[in-house]
Amino acid sequence: MYIALPKQNLKTMKKILHIISSPRGAASLSIKLGNAIIEKIKAEYPGSTVVERNLVTEHFPQLEEAHIASFFTPAENRTAASIEAARHSDEAIQEIEEADILVIGAPLYNFSIHSSLKAWIDHIVRAGITFKYDENGAHGMIKGKKVYIALSSGGIYSEGPWKPFDYVEPYLKHILSFIGLKDITTFRVEGTNIPGVKETALENGISSIHLN
Repeated sequence: MYIALPKQNLKTMKKILHIISSPRGAASLSIKLGNAIIEKIKAEYPGSTVVERNLVTEHFPQLEEAHIASFFTPAENRTAASIEAARHSDEAIQEIEEADILVIGAPLYNFSIHSSLKAWIDHIVRAGITFKYDENGAHGMIKGKKVYIALSSGGIYSEGPWKPFDYVEPYLKHILSFIGLKDITTFRVEGTNIPGVKETALENGISSIHLN
């Protein structure tokens, strides 16, 4: 006799890491777009959890010689000072490893990313930890993650004459792919300084969000 079993929900909860790099706080459109992406994820995967890492308010450090020296010091040889120097990097990499999905807020400043986001990237791109070299070249070591970029800009850079001057999306896709984060989707709030466009820029950006 055949007994029909109830259908199971195969969509398991996700661990989401939200990286914030805008200094504008509540006024930030990249944060608002990032939050909208997260709400979509949580609706798709009920029970999902979020770890928020604000690189601006937490003052993620710029790389200095002490950081670089600690990265290349074997764990068994580290001093208390070198352990502290590597702490931000170790914690940031652990957060990535523990996450299923990364949502990275990236406002476009002077055609590139904010310095706080660059500092975070410098701490997570580590030889032997997140990438390695062999006879065939470099290989990323972080696998199985989905990345969404929440990009905001005063102009329109997704198409048209200003597209070649967008150094945010190409750079982030390249450097994240370098460490193995290759599944990347970008959503944009753009034209926020252009009359006739800025009035609906956030609404249009949020409506463009479709998970894949």
